[in-house]
Parts: sequence; structure tokens; C-alpha cells
Amino acid sequence: MNAQKRWIVRVQDAQQVASLAGILGVSPTIAALLISRGYGDELSARTFLQPSYDQLHDPYLMLGMRAAVPRLLRAIENSEPILVYGDYDVDGTTGTAVLLRALNLLGAQTGFHVPHRFTEGYGIQQPALGRALAEGYKLVISVDCGIRAHEPLYWARDNGLDVIITDHHLPDEGEGVPPAYAVLNPNQLGCNYPDKNLAGVGVAFKLVHALFRERGREAQVNAFLKIVAIGTVADVAKLTGENRTIVALGLKDLPQATNPGLRALMEVAGCGDGASMTAYDLGFRIGPRINAAGRMDAARAVVELFNTKDREEARRLAKHLDTRNQERKEVQRQIVELAIAEMESAEKEPANSYVAVIAGKGWHRGVIGIAASKISERINRPCVVLSIAGDLAHGSARSIEPYHLLKGLTSCADLFEKFGGHSHAAGITLKPDRISELRRRLNEHAASCLSDEDLQPCVHIDAELPTGEITFELVAELQTLEPYGAGNPRPAFLARNLCILTEPRLIGERHLKMCVAGPKGRPLETIWWNGAEQRTAMKNGSDMVYTIETSNWTGETFLQLSVQDVQASKQQTANSKQSAQSR
Repeated sequence: MNAQKRWIVRVQDAQQVASLAGILGVSPTIAALLISRGYGDELSARTFLQPSYDQLHDPYLMLGMRAAVPRLLRAIENSEPILVYGDYDVDGTTGTAVLLRALNLLGAQTGFHVPHRFTEGYGIQQPALGRALAEGYKLVISVDCGIRAHEPLYWARDNGLDVIITDHHLPDEGEGVPPAYAVLNPNQLGCNYPDKNLAGVGVAFKLVHALFRERGREAQVNAFLKIVAIGTVADVAKLTGENRTIVALGLKDLPQATNPGLRALMEVAGCGDGASMTAYDLGFRIGPRINAAGRMDAARAVVELFNTKDREEARRLAKHLDTRNQERKEVQRQIVELAIAEMESAEKEPANSYVAVIAGKGWHRGVIGIAASKISERINRPCVVLSIAGDLAHGSARSIEPYHLLKGLTSCADLFEKFGGHSHAAGITLKPDRISELRRRLNEHAASCLSDEDLQPCVHIDAELPTGEITFELVAELQTLEPYGAGNPRPAFLARNLCILTEPRLIGERHLKMCVAGPKGRPLETIWWNGAEQRTAMKNGSDMVYTIETSNWTGETFLQLSVQDVQASKQQTANSKQSAQSR
């Protein structure tokens, strides 16, 4: 499964590139990148380059909003307690924190519930609703969950408990939306909301947007975008359309953050005052620490962190999340190693399978989703990782771009106790004795959808860019395309026939550092993250796909290339063949 990757170099029409570059006053490289991302006309390109508050859609375009808002305002006016019921992942906890803060500012009486991953499981559960009713709640708002909670919501309706669902997961194709008081989900049938890619925290934010507009306080809405941005990036939502605007504005406002919890979290994550933070920092520094709470322990600590006004308490909670994240890293490493060993057993997973279905007893359920993601990326196939505990197996699934995972799981729906998710990420629960049948049927479904070409890993290259053309001016222009992430990846360039000026040296246990130069190019520091196992691939004359980064050292900023892939050049290959023939 470690086949050579297929390189796909995007080619743009030179005349269109020159025209857009002239209109926008940007370099041809930036114009070509805009066109390849779908922003080939002046209006869409300027909108992309200049995110602004007025690009946020009217919240009332979302189906269910006109029912949800009056119900909430009535509860606030009548001092009726409101329970916010959030998911335990980063998307759900940030959304819960945002919604709680907003309701409290509007004068609501609130409480919150975030289920424990291991004792309660995912989503809205009837016992929790029962406790809420007994405690005097008559109104519950979900965050990032509930779209498939049909039975608990029938119970709630029959017992006089109003539930407003805010979610972004795909509804059940057969049953549709559950019987809630109102359902806010851009992916529900009949919802014409312009952007279907909102994260769960984004859907909760649209409710906040509508509520504050009704109270004449819309000017305060922008302040919530910092935490909404964190949840959006960490949930790997596509950074296009409204999500791009949310994240760009949230990042811009981070240096002005006054929330003690957010400040403390930025400090333990090494992000300083937020002035130079990018989406990378949100996704790989802040996000994992938030997510670790729900993976390793009780996720309510995240909500408490963002809602405390006490700086000492904020620091204590932030350190707690940091500790949990360190624990998560070690457990994750162990589970990934176990899962890969299980997968590589020929009896368990034939090399020609289309989907890897891997199961182990007692595997930590908090990290199996990360394991599925890493294995899927490694083998370029959909992957399901299951943890067997007693008479149930809990699983997380991740997919590759060409395969709609939820459709595949739906074809096996009769095997599950429950399942749900997105097109490329999902969760399942089933009996252990059904795992073999799941493996067979899911592979059968994937085989009917995927071609051999789909299973060959690809590297998409934005343009050929010799190292001699890399300048600080170009890097400054590339920063105008931030925030980078899902749906808007950091541009990847191709340099041919490189000269390796210094022997690649090991950094840490898995990374390589070296100095390279192309023909007529100056030497450039180059790092290959997790490239230690491929050390011998980097040779003089190699072709390299890379991204451009800046790095700071002792107050000096310098350019650094980050290796994405390396292949022998055509000349190298020809010389190797000639040498073999001569022997």
C-alpha cells in the first residue's frame, strides 16, 4: 500500500492568469492560485481576499430559525431555565461555551450538560433529558448533536419538554429530522441556507447572531467569532465561504481577547498574545488541547474554562487540558501502533481490500478516531477502527475524498446499534460478532464505487516554482490566501532537479532537516516532517513538492521549505536504467 504517489500539476490558462493579475494587482502566481481555487473572476477573488463581517449570511435564511428565536426569547423574558446540551468534541464544547455566554449576556437562566464519552456515549440520551425535566427545565438546546435522536425526542415531546436542535451532521435518510420544537441544520431537507459546510459551532453561532439582532445588540456578535473560529478549524470544516469569513475575522480579533480562559489556553499552547496566530495554531495547538478533554476525561472542563471570570481558575483549567493532551498523545501512539499491526496481519486485512476495518479489545475509545484518520491517510483507503468492550464495539470511521462514507455505512445500517456522521467521518456502534460481516459488506460497497486510480495516493501541485523565484515578497502575498486548512490548503509547488547541499540530519526522532538549492537558486533551509523513514529518497537531482513557510530564530525571520513528497527526476530515472543496462 506504499505505492508511489501520483503527481497532478494544475495548469491554468496564461491569458486568464495575466488578466486577473492585472485587475487585482497581484503576481501571476497568486492569480493562478485564486483561479485554481475557484475564484477566477474579480468579484469572487476580492471577496476571498478581503473577508468582512457583511459576508456572513442572514441567520434567518436557515430553516427553523423563525421558530427557535421567539421560543428562546420567551424563555428569557419569563426567567425560564434553559439547558444547553452539547457534544463532547471540540466542535460541541466550543459551541456550548459560545451559546451559554450569549444566553447569559441576554439575561437567561442557564445550565449545561456535556455527556461523558465513556459512561453516556454520543448524542442526546433520554436519561439526561429526564434529569433535565426533573430539575425544572422546560427548554433544551442541543449543540452539534441530536439530528438522529428520534426516540429521545419523541419522549421529550410526549413529556412537555421543548428541544431545539442545532446540528450539522447528516440527517437519517429514511426518517428525516426528529420531532423537535425547531431544527437548525443547513443539511436538513428543505433548508436553503447558502452554506452547507458550517461546523456545529457555526450553526450555534447563527442562532446567537439572530438572538442578538432581535435584541438590538448585533454589534456584539463579532466578539464571539474567536471561539467559533477555533471550533470550526479544529473540526476540520472546509475553510471556504462563510467558514473562511468566520475564521479570518476570529483570528484577526484574537489579540484583543479578554476571556480569561481563552487567554490561559493560548498561553499554555505557546501562542503568545495571538498576534501572529494562524489557522494552523487553532488546529494543531489550541484545538487538540480542547479535544483532549472529551477524549481522555470529562469535556465539561472546556465549557467551564471559557465561562470562568477567575484568572487563577482559568490557568488551572488550561493546565488541566494541557495535561490531558499529553496523555492523549501517548495513548494515541500506542493505539495507532496496535491498529497498524492488526491491519498488517494478512489474515485480518488482505492487501487488496478497499476499506480497512480494524478491531481490538479494550482500545481507548477516545483516540480511535485519530487512529482511523492516520491509518486512512497512510494507506489511502477508508478506515474503521473499533474498540471492543463487552458486548459492544464502538467505532470511528474516516474516509478518502472519492468515497462517501456515510452512504457506505447506510448500506450496512441493519448491522449497527446506531451510527451517524458526515460524508467522510462517522461513528458507529455494533455487536462484535457483526464486525466480519461489516468488513465484507463495506468492502463490497466501496469496491462498487472506487477505482484503482481512486486508491492511488495523489499529490496536487498548484504550480511549478523553481527555488530561485521564492522571495519574501511572494511569501507576503501567499499570506493573503490565509487562513489555510481543509478546502483551502497551503499552496504546494514543484521544484525540479534539486541539489542537496547538506546531508539530511535527524531532528527529534522523525524529522529531517537539510539545505537545498535548485538550478540558479540560492540555498534554502528545508524540513521534512516525519520524513526520517524516507531519508534515502532525497538525492541530488530529485524533484520535490514543497510548501513555503517562514521561521523565526533569535529575532530573525527566514524562509523555509517544507517537503511534501520527493521523486526521482526523469534524468535520474534514465541514468539508473542506463547504468543497469551497462552492468
